[in-house]
Amino acid sequence: MEEEVKKESNTNIELPAQAGETVENNIQPAVSVSVADKKDTRRADVGQRSSLRKNPRKFVRRERVKNEFEQKILNIRRVTRVVSGGRRFSFSVAIVIGDKKGSVGVGTGKATDTSLAIEKAIRDAKKNMIKVILDKNMSISSEIKAKYSSSIIEMRPAHGRGVSAGSAVHDVVEMAGIKDITAKILSRSKNKLNIAQATIKALKTIK
Repeated sequence: MEEEVKKESNTNIELPAQAGETVENNIQPAVSVSVADKKDTRRADVGQRSSLRKNPRKFVRRERVKNEFEQKILNIRRVTRVVSGGRRFSFSVAIVIGDKKGSVGVGTGKATDTSLAIEKAIRDAKKNMIKVILDKNMSISSEIKAKYSSSIIEMRPAHGRGVSAGSAVHDVVEMAGIKDITAKILSRSKNKLNIAQATIKALKTIK
């Protein structure tokens, strides 16, 4: 009996030790792996930071696409419309565009915002674009005259004198690329849109 008790006591003492050993054997590898992973991640982070410092980002500037036509606003008017609910405001824009190589056009646009009105005027001017026939000196070949509404325009070639014109005539001639010309407004009208349309009509007659 005493021998059996001793064996049982020995087994009871040895079992926790064996269980402890197995637990320690299971825990130690897990702890060592987690520490190693942390070290690896830290090294990776340090490596990424150093690579970012060595290779900074390069910012590339995008070149703006230039518009093929230059533009000049002739007139901006604020229009008021009275309706049953009150007053409604809008903007009317007259504009001239050209490439200074013989192409020129005049257009109008109307919208509640000035930017939208300008966009509409540019589209209208492109629809009404004409090609002016110029000589080798970038001037007209002969005297021309035209009338639009109440505006009358007369233009003559002036080699070596530059552009001698006023009001909207100067803007249209400049956008067309004409360098030497003399122009006169023979009417009392001060409407810039009508003057510009008369100038376009006169330039159409060049052959």
